[in-house]
Amino acid sequence: MMSHAAVRNPALAVLESALRSRQLDRTLTSALAPLERTDPSWSVATGVPALDACLSGGLPRGQLSEIAGPRSSGRTTVLLRMLAAAAERGEIVALVDTSDCFDVQSATDAGIDLARLLWIRGHGQGTLERSLKALNLVLQAGGFAIVAIDLGDVPPAELRGIPYTTWLRVQRTIEGSDTACVLLGPEPIARSAGGLTLALTGRSSWPGASDRSRRLTGAQTRVQIHSPRRRLEGTVAMRSVV
Repeated sequence: MMSHAAVRNPALAVLESALRSRQLDRTLTSALAPLERTDPSWSVATGVPALDACLSGGLPRGQLSEIAGPRSSGRTTVLLRMLAAAAERGEIVALVDTSDCFDVQSATDAGIDLARLLWIRGHGQGTLERSLKALNLVLQAGGFAIVAIDLGDVPPAELRGIPYTTWLRVQRTIEGSDTACVLLGPEPIARSAGGLTLALTGRSSWPGASDRSRRLTGAQTRVQIHSPRRRLEGTVAMRSVV
């Protein structure tokens, strides 16, 4: 596992060094005021107004939540908007990119401030195991509004082989903290008792006379919200035009 900052500058060099020594609380995040549970910012907004309204603000901090759906369902779009909204609030976010699929241009187009993003890239054999270890390291360091792990291109059989105790440890690490851990994948595989699952289904529009002339012109996404405690339930429709 290699860790690469999206943009090289002294602040991010300090951040990476602090992560390695697990002393992040003494560096960049010491300037961030702690959030109270009564603060409107306690939930992490997705950056999609209709979805945030249905979520009563966003995904809960201190919990493990999931964005699940097949390819072209809009799952990456929702994650990018969420990271952009957090960075816009001045918070720090992290992405464990298991299959090294993160597209910097798409992130920039989504409005993500790359100077506030820690990007951890996976490569080679044993990537899934190292990605899970990196996830735990970042969560233990603390100070991030969102720590996301992208498992969207990991074969389903490998995902189902992850011991459930892995997610229990993740939940214990972040419980009571200001961090929302977000798992991105093709199907729900985890979730804490207080977390949420956003189950996405979508349809993309690719007009054209042949495969080579087709282009993406828009997408329709349906988000079904699942809550284990049934505190939040609902469906949101989203449409994007390219």
